[in-house]
Amino acid sequence: MEKHGIIKKVSGPLVIAEGMRDANMYDVVRVSDIGLVGEIIEMHGENASIQVYEETSGLGPGGKVVSTNEPLSAELGPGLIKSIYDGIQRPLDAIMEQAGNRLERGVNVPALNRETKWEFVPTAKPGKVSGGDILGTVAETEVVEHKIMVPPTWSGELIELNAGSYTVTEPIGKIKLDNGEIKELTLMQKWPVRVGRPYKKKLSPDMPLVTGQRVIDTLFPIAKGGVGTVPGPFGSGKTVVQHQLAKWADADIVVYIGCGERGNEMTDVLNEFPEIKDPKTGKTLMERTVLIANTSDMPVAAREASIYTGITIAEYFRDMGYSVVLLADSTSRWAEALREMSGRLEEMPGEEGYPAYLGSRLAGFYERAGRVVSYGNDDRVGALSVVGAVSPQGGDISEPVSQATLRIVKVFWGLDSSLAYRRHFPAINWLKSYSLYVDMMAKWYDENVSKDWIPQRTRLMALLQDEAELEEMVKLVGMDALVAGDRLKLEIARTIREDYLHQNAFHEVDTYASLHKQCVMSGLILKFYDLAKQALSDGVNINKIVMMPVRERIGRIKYVPENDVEKEYDKIVEQIIKEIDELKKEVNQDA
Repeated sequence: MEKHGIIKKVSGPLVIAEGMRDANMYDVVRVSDIGLVGEIIEMHGENASIQVYEETSGLGPGGKVVSTNEPLSAELGPGLIKSIYDGIQRPLDAIMEQAGNRLERGVNVPALNRETKWEFVPTAKPGKVSGGDILGTVAETEVVEHKIMVPPTWSGELIELNAGSYTVTEPIGKIKLDNGEIKELTLMQKWPVRVGRPYKKKLSPDMPLVTGQRVIDTLFPIAKGGVGTVPGPFGSGKTVVQHQLAKWADADIVVYIGCGERGNEMTDVLNEFPEIKDPKTGKTLMERTVLIANTSDMPVAAREASIYTGITIAEYFRDMGYSVVLLADSTSRWAEALREMSGRLEEMPGEEGYPAYLGSRLAGFYERAGRVVSYGNDDRVGALSVVGAVSPQGGDISEPVSQATLRIVKVFWGLDSSLAYRRHFPAINWLKSYSLYVDMMAKWYDENVSKDWIPQRTRLMALLQDEAELEEMVKLVGMDALVAGDRLKLEIARTIREDYLHQNAFHEVDTYASLHKQCVMSGLILKFYDLAKQALSDGVNINKIVMMPVRERIGRIKYVPENDVEKEYDKIVEQIIKEIDELKKEVNQDA
C-alpha cells in the first residue's frame, strides 16, 4: 500500500513532508508529480525530513510525497562492470539516451539494463544452499567472470536451476526457503547501501596490496583489505596517485567514486579509463572498472549517498572472492554535503560547522574495508581495500575531515605541493607519511620477497631522516662545515630521492616496479653506500666519491626491464668495486 504525504516545507535539497507516520527511516520516496528521488533521514511524529537527490527548484508546499517502503538499495548483478553511474546508481549513459545531454529531473532508469541477455552457466546442484553459495557464472567482460550467488539472507533448498540466456530479472531457478516460502532466483540481487554486506570472518591484514609505486610499496605499504588516505592541497597529485593505483594495484576490480570533484576532472577520468591499456590483461582498464561520477555541480544529497553506493558494489565483488580497490575522490566533498544537510536540519554543529557525527560516519565507511572469508560453502577469500583522497582547504590537515580520517586509517600518504612544483612524482612526502601495516606484513616480505626487505627499508628511512636533520645544519653553517661521512649521507639520500622515490608514470618501464626490482634497486644504493663509507675510512676524498661515473648508472637502473635487473645489478656492483679500487690506488700513490 502506498503511503502518501504532503510537502510542508522546501529548503534546498531538504523537503519536510507531513502525514508520513507509517513511513520508516531511510525509506526511498518519490517527491511531487515529477517523481524526484529522495530518502527519509529524520522522523518527528508524522513529519519526515527528506533529502532529495535531485534539484528541488519549483517545488512548493502541497505537493505529493509517496514512500516506496524500501531503503536506498543498489542493484547487483551482471552489467555493473564498465558502467558509469551517478551517486544513487542511475546509469548516466542510459539517462543520456533517454533525456539528452542535460540531466533531466525525475528520470527513472533502472541501474542494470533490463534488455541485455547474459549467458548463465550453472555450477550448483539441487539441494541445500545458503547465503553466498555460488549458483553459476556469467562472462560479464573478457576479464571478469561474474559469479551469481544466493542472496546473503537466504537459506533453503535449491529446487531448480537452468542454463541459458537470461536478462537480470528473468528467473533462472527456484529456492524453497527454510520457512517454506518458494522464491525465484534471478541474476540480480538488491542490497541496502547503508548496511555492510555480511561475511564469515575478517582476516588479519598481513599481505601487501602491491602497487608498483616504489615510495608506496617500499616505505608506506598498504595491506590487502587495508585503508589509506591521500590528503593534499590542490595540484599536489591526488588524482594522479589514484590513477596509478587503479592501473597498477594488484586488484581484480576497481571501483572509482568521483565524489563532488570538479566536472573537468571527472571528464578526464571518463575519457582516460576507457583508453588506458590494462597491463595485466592487455584490454582496456574499463573491462574491470565501475565508475561513479557525482560532480560538484550535482545535487549535494546524492554526493552523500555516492560513497555508500560505491562501497556496496565493491563489497559485492569482494564476496565473489575478488580483490577490489575502492578509490574515493574526495571524502572532503562528501563531508561538505553532510555539513550542508546537517545545517538544513538545524542540528547542533560541531567543529567548523561539520556535524558531531562526522567521525562516526567516516569510521562506518572505512570499517567496511577488509580481507574476509565470504559467505558460501567454498570459504573463498576476498579483499576490499579503500583509499580515500582528502582535499583540506589550503592544504591544512589540522581541519576536522583530515583529523577524523587519520584517527581511522592506518596508511597516510601525505602529498606535498612543493614536491609537485619540483616535478617530483608521486609527490608523497617521506617525512610526513606513515604506514602501520609494515610490522604485520614483515613475515610475508621475508617469505615472498627477501629477508633483506625490512632491514633495507629501515636503512632507507633512517638515511632520509638523517638528511632532513643535516639539511637544517647546512642552512646554518654551510656544506663545507660537514664531516665527510655526513656529506656522503646527503649524497646517498639524494640518490634515494631522485633515483628511487621519483617515478615517471609516463615511462613504459619506470611506471611500474615489481617488489623484486624494488628490492634489487634499494639493495644497490645501500651497497654503494657501504662500499663508499669503507673507501672514506681508507682515506679516499669525498669529492672523488661524489664524482664517481658509476653513480649515473645506479640512477638509470630504474629504466632497466624487470628480466635484466639482476644482471645489471651484478655489473654495476663490479664497476663500483673497480672504481673504488682505482681511487684507493691513487691514495696509496700520493702517500
